[in-house]
Amino acid sequence: MSPAPTNARRDSMAPVGVAPYRAQSVEKGGALGRVDHALLGVTMLLVAFGIVMVYSASAVFAEHLHHNGQFFLLRQTMYAVMGFGALAFFAVQDHRKLRAFTYPMLGVTVLLMLAVVMGAGHSGGGAARWIRVGPINIQPAEIAKLSLIVWLSHSLAKKNEKIRTFSVGFLPHLLVAGFLMLLCLKQPDFGSAVVLLLLTFTLLFVAGARTGYILGTLIAALPVAAYLVLGTEYRRRRWEAFLDPARFRSTISYQLVESMMSFGSGGMTGVGLGDSHQKLFFLPEAHTDFISAILGEELGFVGVAGLLLAYAFLIWRGVRIALRSADDHGTYLAFGVTTLLTLQALINLGVAMGALPTKGLTLPFISYGGSSLIIDLAAVGILLSVSRSAKAA
Repeated sequence: MSPAPTNARRDSMAPVGVAPYRAQSVEKGGALGRVDHALLGVTMLLVAFGIVMVYSASAVFAEHLHHNGQFFLLRQTMYAVMGFGALAFFAVQDHRKLRAFTYPMLGVTVLLMLAVVMGAGHSGGGAARWIRVGPINIQPAEIAKLSLIVWLSHSLAKKNEKIRTFSVGFLPHLLVAGFLMLLCLKQPDFGSAVVLLLLTFTLLFVAGARTGYILGTLIAALPVAAYLVLGTEYRRRRWEAFLDPARFRSTISYQLVESMMSFGSGGMTGVGLGDSHQKLFFLPEAHTDFISAILGEELGFVGVAGLLLAYAFLIWRGVRIALRSADDHGTYLAFGVTTLLTLQALINLGVAMGALPTKGLTLPFISYGGSSLIIDLAAVGILLSVSRSAKAA
């Protein structure tokens, strides 16, 4: 009878990816340690800074629209309190217990997105993406991002030994992600659909799926993406405006041009916190997707660089937690959450600076918005939960 495989032999038989190289430490059911206080600290600083920037960017607009300059400040503060409640709830849990809620969470998400698509959604900005619950608008697409991460982490960990097969390790994950993407496109929400696709490919790569499958699917998706952009009038106009903003200065690229002017006006150190000119009804709803433009104008290059450093620190801690996770499930959760926050930050900043076509994605922890802030903080709570079972340095 041949001897049981050693740890070294098991590692050698594992699929090629990031997960096989993460540290092995706490056994299933083992004791949990403390959360990553550095990650928690930078998250709290980002949220506090975001509340300040929301007030700075929205006070004049709120006074004009609601006769209360603190309208958006108070709501964002309420969202932050709710978000930190979600963060605390997930952070004190053992992330492995989250697997029991994977399918109910995914099912509720699908039902909410179907409700939006079928007409129950609240319209805004030319799209029906929200479900109104009292004074709060819930955006199911935001929930879908976290639900997909939770489901992929569970499924990939369960199918670890067959991850390099097409029928078991690749296709089912692509189909589920594709269905959620289709529901996003029906709203329409092209930006969230792109994020879902990139999240799926990132976690498949981390888990060790065949690179050929991923690259092949990406190549096959390019004509579909081109059709979705060029075959839809408003997306085609956005693409044309992205290529030549000056040509559409007074129409579709108005917000983009004003945003770039904000960054240019800020210079090295900015015009001063609260002293933005663009927020005086030049940059529409400056407290939402284009809040980074007000940040750039008021705090300049130094302020934007500081924000990027804060995001870089958060990303480093997230990757560190993923690599030190006690199990594959935790590794995938940590990489998924870190990838989500990274994608949204890069896409939002890229759009505001004119480096990417316009997408309706918020700047994590900074932009005004209840669904995005609460989901982002819940995601950090899951990341903190994974950090509690990580191997000590």
